[in-house]
Amino acid sequence: MTKMEKKKQERRREFEANLEKIGLQLETEDKADSKDQKTYFLKIHAPWDVLTTYADVLKIKVPFKLSDIPHSQDVPLEWLSHPFRLPEHIMRPQPDYFTYPFDKAKTDFFLITDKDTFFPPSTRNRIVYYILARCPYYKEGRKEREKTGIKRLLSNGTYTAAFPLHDCQYWKRARNAECESERYNLYKHWASFLCFYKEQPLNLIRKYYGEKIGIYFAWLGFYTEMLFFAAVMGLICFTYGVLTYDDNVSSKEICDANIGGNIVMCPLCDKKCPFWTLNSTCLSSWQSHLFDNEGTVFFAIFMGIWVTLFLELWKRRQARLEYEWDLVDFEEEQQQLQIRPEFEIRCTNRRLNKITKEMEPYLPVTSKCARFCLSAATVLFWISLILACIIGVIAYRLAVYAAFASIIKDPLRNIQLVGRFITPQLATSVTASCINFVIIMILNFFYERVAIWITDIEIPKTHLEYENRLTMKMFLFQFVNYYSSCFYVAFFKGKFVGHPGKYSYMFGKDSGLRNEECDPGGCLIELTTQLVIVMSGKQLWGNIQEALLPLMRNWWNSRKGRHRPENHYSRWEQDHVLLNFTQLGLFYEYLEMVIQFGFITLFVASFPLAPLLALFNNILEIRVDAWKFTTQFRRPVASKARNIGAWLEILNTVAIVSVVTNAFIMAFTSDMIPRLVFLYANSTNGSMSGYINNSLSLYNISAIPESNMPEEKDNWLINSTETCRYRDYRNPPGHPDQYKHTMQFWHILAAKMAFIIIMEHVVFMVKFFVAWMIPDVPSDVKARFKRERYLIQEYLHNYEVERVKLQLSASFITEPQSEMSSMTDKHEVLSECL
Repeated sequence: MTKMEKKKQERRREFEANLEKIGLQLETEDKADSKDQKTYFLKIHAPWDVLTTYADVLKIKVPFKLSDIPHSQDVPLEWLSHPFRLPEHIMRPQPDYFTYPFDKAKTDFFLITDKDTFFPPSTRNRIVYYILARCPYYKEGRKEREKTGIKRLLSNGTYTAAFPLHDCQYWKRARNAECESERYNLYKHWASFLCFYKEQPLNLIRKYYGEKIGIYFAWLGFYTEMLFFAAVMGLICFTYGVLTYDDNVSSKEICDANIGGNIVMCPLCDKKCPFWTLNSTCLSSWQSHLFDNEGTVFFAIFMGIWVTLFLELWKRRQARLEYEWDLVDFEEEQQQLQIRPEFEIRCTNRRLNKITKEMEPYLPVTSKCARFCLSAATVLFWISLILACIIGVIAYRLAVYAAFASIIKDPLRNIQLVGRFITPQLATSVTASCINFVIIMILNFFYERVAIWITDIEIPKTHLEYENRLTMKMFLFQFVNYYSSCFYVAFFKGKFVGHPGKYSYMFGKDSGLRNEECDPGGCLIELTTQLVIVMSGKQLWGNIQEALLPLMRNWWNSRKGRHRPENHYSRWEQDHVLLNFTQLGLFYEYLEMVIQFGFITLFVASFPLAPLLALFNNILEIRVDAWKFTTQFRRPVASKARNIGAWLEILNTVAIVSVVTNAFIMAFTSDMIPRLVFLYANSTNGSMSGYINNSLSLYNISAIPESNMPEEKDNWLINSTETCRYRDYRNPPGHPDQYKHTMQFWHILAAKMAFIIIMEHVVFMVKFFVAWMIPDVPSDVKARFKRERYLIQEYLHNYEVERVKLQLSASFITEPQSEMSSMTDKHEVLSECL
């Protein structure tokens, strides 16, 4: 045995001895009985006396009276929701009680019918872990505060794992009456994919896993429910685009051989790109109409209101859960104020805590500033790296567009049939989006580890502070990583092109990388393509990771012991081979959903079907997460949480930004405003006829510089036209102010700015009005809370009165006897003195 092994053995001996002094019961399984014959298992049992002692310390709320308040009022047409409901004993595994913080001196005040089931499983494992986290592993008499807790023993390798045990098998109900069946019920009614349309058993989740995990699934379920309304409205908007497909005058003009076929467009890049006819974009113009139509404006406004309703109604649902789960008086900071072991170990300086009057470790201001600067510099470096990658993808788009343009010829010149369906713009957009998605995944993989590393460098004092800092770093990075390419297509592409004879270049004219132009139908269809690839790719990859990786890792861990009979494969061994659910497990689940929330709100005006995709993903996500928790992960230590924490503020910020981004998308990315200006200001017959010709400017082909002309001369172009067209509002050749913006350009710009201002003000006014109209706490919850407070005071008063009566009656019975004995004693003493 090495010196390190002896040291670990000594730590275990002292730690276990201290646990027994506290009152816990320990039972060791010999390594010869384990499946690998190398691992010892130490089982910890908490007797009733220990549970009551620490329930008093932690002020855990327990029932003292059966609730007499009806749980819910009658709902009209309740039979419609019957197919989506679960059995009552699953939804409510225990009756509703009035609760009060446990007091060991008043055990007869509480409803204790069975000591084995009085404290639910989540409460029992929370109490035990609370003891383990504070129990020292040094000898009595020595004061070494840094040698305390199971976390340090796990980090230094003294123990390999510490986890609460699951119930019996999840795939069948246990025959042993002593084995609880919550895990089986969760697997059957929650984790099964056949129950995708059923409600979640939140009370059973809370009872088995604790409030923090219960709050996450409550939020995810509510978010999915609200997505249903957004998905229906988006589907209606898309259906409107399909139904008005044949009424799209602009696309008909583009596809008409006599109109679009006679419009010769200027080359879209230098040298490699030929002149082309407008009707070659016939297919993309029809596709663009499906998402860029009058219904899109309504849908963008609707989503601005929807996101407000979602956040406000969630606050109400959260308030109801706080009351039902006894979280109203719970302060999360009290649970999280425990100093992280890493902070105590790495901070050698000590100072007096003004509250506890004890010496505690602290980080000097100079060290804190230096660490913060290093952290900020690292975050800025990685964000700069993302932007550099985006610039690289843009350069790829510019360089490859010319190559695709030379390969995919004009379909009207009887070249390849594939050209009828794949345009250079589409080929460039799809390949660039795929490359961008791969870059996103690679950068995300590395930055997750970098974010944890720099957060560890900052040495946050508490776990709550650690999680909040990591949350902000990860979200800021992923916001830039996932959305920057969409921001480029939406707000920058096609905006800085210039015009023939005076084009703008990305790295100067010598680079030959001319800035991209939008399709004649606008950049919206390219934004849609970018959004579909990134959003769908992320969701597909995430589901594959969440479903397959735990399954494969658990199979690999347990491959050596599965051949043994089940009765020799103990519960603790079965749980030991499962994956460990870390403290940051829920962090990644929230992050995934918040990024998705950004996709369906920030850019939803370009793709109304995004909420529908998110709805399908979340229905699957709930069941995949439930399956993981029930079958693939060890049972996590139960912990409390009143709400979703810092994520709510992030959702509020995204909701506000989404109003601005959607307004700008409708104004500058969509072609809606120019069409409306033409319809109401320039149209002679009140129709869109002539819009395409009106939206294109003229340029003399003879005036195009040689550096911009195609290398291959087109025979069909000779003697057919002297001008080419380009997308802009500029004066034609021969005009006194030729190639300068026309007055119509400024009218359209003014209309775009007016639309942005009006839309933002309307949506924000409705948002604030809705937020003001909907109270955060439902009135019935307030009433029930006040009644519970009143009953608590009444029952405590009656309880204390009864106790006083009993004490007084006992006093009256014993006082005469005590007085007689006292007089006898005095008489005997006086007799002896005489």
